Amino acid sequence: MKKNILSSIFLFGAVVFVSACKPKKEIVVAPPTKTESKTDNSKAETLTLLNSKQLKFNTLSLKAKASLDIGGDANDVTMNFKMKDKETIWVSVTALGGLAEVARALITPDSIKIMNRLKNEYLKKPFSYVYNFTNKQVNFNTLQAVLTGNAMGEFLTPQSDLKLENGVWVVSGSKEELDYKLLFNTLLKVAETNLNDVKNGQALKVTYSDYQKLNEFLFPGSLQIKTLSKAKKINIDLQFVKIDGNVPVDFPFNVPKRFSVIK
Repeated sequence: MKKNILSSIFLFGAVVFVSACKPKKEIVVAPPTKTESKTDNSKAETLTLLNSKQLKFNTLSLKAKASLDIGGDANDVTMNFKMKDKETIWVSVTALGGLAEVARALITPDSIKIMNRLKNEYLKKPFSYVYNFTNKQVNFNTLQAVLTGNAMGEFLTPQSDLKLENGVWVVSGSKEELDYKLLFNTLLKVAETNLNDVKNGQALKVTYSDYQKLNEFLFPGSLQIKTLSKAKKINIDLQFVKIDGNVPVDFPFNVPKRFSVIK
């Protein structure tokens, strides 16, 4: 196992510093935790409450200032995302302040397509291709949840352990070879997601902050992704500068004839 799904998406992010921008939307401040937090809610009621805070959308259009550190090779780029819920994730990675595209990806529940414009290469594989690099519990919805600040729905179930720790909810458990732990904030949004596959030497940690209003829901203005696969470390820091929901989107993906296909 040499890399994981997240490295497949962001591996080709390249080279140039992007000037800093801050999200224009107002950050929603999480209430402080209470020293003595009690709840009379049942487990089912609490899970229903947490699920009710999940971001619901038809489409998303996002732009982020991104810092990528892949095995110690650090670069700053701009990343544009377009999504259709449960159907499509489109990513464009640009350098030179957004003037030069270096990579483009199109991900669906069935397939993964990546254009590397720096090398004129094109990768097209079934989504199951990622299982060569990551735990089989990772699916399209898992990836979409990571990028949108949602708790992974397959873990918000009665089979998970649910505890109130230091005034916030913690969901944890194991699913086959995957151990998971989700920490929520007082907004009832995910503050930290941890996935660990000890057997295969893989780990994923995602932290979220600066939640902002997006229609009637909340979206993280900042997220940090840290992955480990054997000795391969990848750190990704996304600071969103544009967050639009339920807007018209398209997913252009035309491969030039000069590109060679990676098999």
